[in-house]
Amino acid sequence: MQDNDQRDRELLGTLQGEIPLVSTPFAVIGQALDMSEKEVIKRTERLKRDGVIRQVSAQFDTRALGYKSCLVAARVNDDDVDEAAEIVNTHPGVTQNYRRNNDFNLWFTIAVSPSSKLGLDRTIGILGEEAGCDVVRQLPTLRLFKSAGAEGGDTHGNESDSGGEVTPLSTIEIEAVRLLQRDFPLQPRPFDVLARSAGIGADELLSAARALHKRGQMRRFTAAIHPRKPGFSASAMAVWSVPEAKIDEYGAQLSQHKAVSHCYLRPVYDDWPYNIYTTVHGRSVDECDSIINDLAIDTGLTQKQALYPTKEYKKTRISLFAPDLDEWEAAHDSHSAAAAS
Repeated sequence: MQDNDQRDRELLGTLQGEIPLVSTPFAVIGQALDMSEKEVIKRTERLKRDGVIRQVSAQFDTRALGYKSCLVAARVNDDDVDEAAEIVNTHPGVTQNYRRNNDFNLWFTIAVSPSSKLGLDRTIGILGEEAGCDVVRQLPTLRLFKSAGAEGGDTHGNESDSGGEVTPLSTIEIEAVRLLQRDFPLQPRPFDVLARSAGIGADELLSAARALHKRGQMRRFTAAIHPRKPGFSASAMAVWSVPEAKIDEYGAQLSQHKAVSHCYLRPVYDDWPYNIYTTVHGRSVDECDSIINDLAIDTGLTQKQALYPTKEYKKTRISLFAPDLDEWEAAHDSHSAAAAS
């Protein structure tokens, strides 16, 4: 692995910003950095080989695209958790799935597209039945207090909420989303390469990309960098039971701690009284526990739990508008019809 020089650092800074939506983006970047197009591409290729850059692609706001998503907690017989997780993982919209140290022992995030015929609630119901879950609890984000902004979510269920107005996408815009979520070709005219693979014009693709960006459905076109958190090897999902009248106060207070990367408000149930969720990072489980205990002392909150993943079943980025979701729904449509009747 080659050490990054000052020119690499300048290029990384630019690539992590906004890659221009023009036909020759690497030439434009090179002009800004006093670097040739060829050198920009060559250095980017090396940064990818060295594992500094994970992917160059568009980052989308799934909620703004019309996707509905949710964190789900399920209770499954301990002997059947692995099999249940395997069934849940068959749904293409399940991006994260973990066993946790709790009676609610299976936790996953799931998203369905705006074209879904089953919808989010029915999809979760079908998965719960097929996986043999005793109890399934939907835990959508009701309010976001803090987010580190990691693309694709954190390991504890950083899903988009499903409220707000959504601008429907045209056929060409849907195709643009499918193309732009791919790893960007490191070639002088990369949009041409993507467009040819789908049989559309490069100008059409760029026009659709600009429209998606202008509406906020594409957050930005950028390089995703591999996270580097030396020494931080443990993380916990700390859940807190907070009085309704104090939610704003405690949500803000918990968010201020530097070890807390995410903080959400979620619904409560008779068998699950926890409404504020914080993701806590530390060098070990003991350090995470210590941070959570300090937070409890600072806030005066006593009803809490620290949930740790004991087994990872799935962790992936969602593939937007992929045909496999329609295929999954078609295969489960009869199940849905039977349940409805």
